[in-house]
Amino acid sequence: MGDLRVKLVIVGGGFTGTAVARRALAAGLEVVATTRSEARAVSLRARGVTPLVSAAIDAGALAAHVDPSTYVLVALPPDGATDRAIAPSLACAAALAYVSSTAVYGGASGRVDESTAVDPGAPRAAPRLDAERTWRDAGASVVRAPGIYGPGRGMHLRLARGEQRLAGEGTNAISRVHVDDLAASLFALLATHPRPGALYVMGDLEPAPHVEVVQWLCAAMAIPMPPRAPASEIDETLRHDRRVDAARIRAALGFTPVYPTYREGFAHCLAVDAGAIDAALRR
Repeated sequence: MGDLRVKLVIVGGGFTGTAVARRALAAGLEVVATTRSEARAVSLRARGVTPLVSAAIDAGALAAHVDPSTYVLVALPPDGATDRAIAPSLACAAALAYVSSTAVYGGASGRVDESTAVDPGAPRAAPRLDAERTWRDAGASVVRAPGIYGPGRGMHLRLARGEQRLAGEGTNAISRVHVDDLAASLFALLATHPRPGALYVMGDLEPAPHVEVVQWLCAAMAIPMPPRAPASEIDETLRHDRRVDAARIRAALGFTPVYPTYREGFAHCLAVDAGAIDAALRR
């Protein structure tokens, strides 16, 4: 990676932002992160992160922490206003990266990469595309991620709690990415001083049929398969049939995922979340 700077500012100190913060702190960077939650602020502070707690992000207060030696990561769901309000004041950063979503591809199926046409008409695509334009205009690189999972969040916990249903036959391929691999790629991207406006998609090496992953998890937890439901009744993130090809970002960063498939990724989750899973199964 390139020369590390002294500070990382994370706009959106949630699941992904916290994972990136861990890497930055381990590398010796000062880390500042925004959050709307007092409880999250306590957690961030315990990790060594300086939290900026507010129901609404103040552009001026945020800009006070950013200068030409600062990295900025934006991992904030778009709300139609915040991105446009704060992006201009952060454009001076040494490197900017925005975490977007493969939801911008709408109903696209099959292999998906950076050249795949987006679908502005898809409900979840429009706000993401608007936010992408805003941040790319400010000089950010954009990383489109599929379903993000890891300890504390993922299908393993929904299955254990009895909250998961199988969408139809479940033969559709779903791409996902372990939060630690996504965090590693984002941190490496910032440290290499990416070309402003660069676009990447992220995902693991083996998009897999939904039913295959459910079967693997159920076998690992020794629980029965969940009930089936019409695909129309299942969250749309589990109805897509997409195989995200992240070859570009891996080549650009020389990045090798620690969790190349769902097997390694969910095995890690099952080990870390063993207590929570056991408690859920006892209910």
